[in-house]
Amino acid sequence: MVSPEKVNSGMVQVYTGDGKGKTTAALGLALRAIGHGFKIYMVQFMKGDPGYGELKAIENLPNFVVRQFGRPDFVDRKNPAEIDLRLAREGLAHAGRILSGGEYDMVILDEINVALHFKLIDLQDVLALIENRPAETELVLTGRYAPQEILEAADLVTEMREVKHYFRQGRGSRDGIEH
Repeated sequence: MVSPEKVNSGMVQVYTGDGKGKTTAALGLALRAIGHGFKIYMVQFMKGDPGYGELKAIENLPNFVVRQFGRPDFVDRKNPAEIDLRLAREGLAHAGRILSGGEYDMVILDEINVALHFKLIDLQDVLALIENRPAETELVLTGRYAPQEILEAADLVTEMREVKHYFRQGRGSRDGIEH
């Protein structure tokens, strides 16, 4: 049963910074919310690989939908391909439709801050999305490089800061840990 506090209590949360764990934090929040009967929708920007471990796990969870708007390849920050621009814009438009539909209690915009930093989408469009979301919907934005305007629009900001990372020792990503 969904708790009575859920009604009209949607906040904007941002997980940013150069440290590991931004998407993982959003997924942990979603898992907690599902335990209380919430419906979750995650829009993943700049990700188009169905092999991510979280996607395999989410398939078995009730009330959790994920839609990817990206390619399995990295985006060239200085010269993004037209398809990267198109997919990011489609993802933002899709997120707007999901939010305006009001069907979901929590909407996660995964890696949206990176899409903004790479100039794949417009900051004013994202701010409008935040401003026009249903009051009862929890909105979570993840990714490095969150612009100051996003931080100011948020109710909660957590910055993950890298102190030490095994990548710096030459170790690569591992299934089940990084993806």
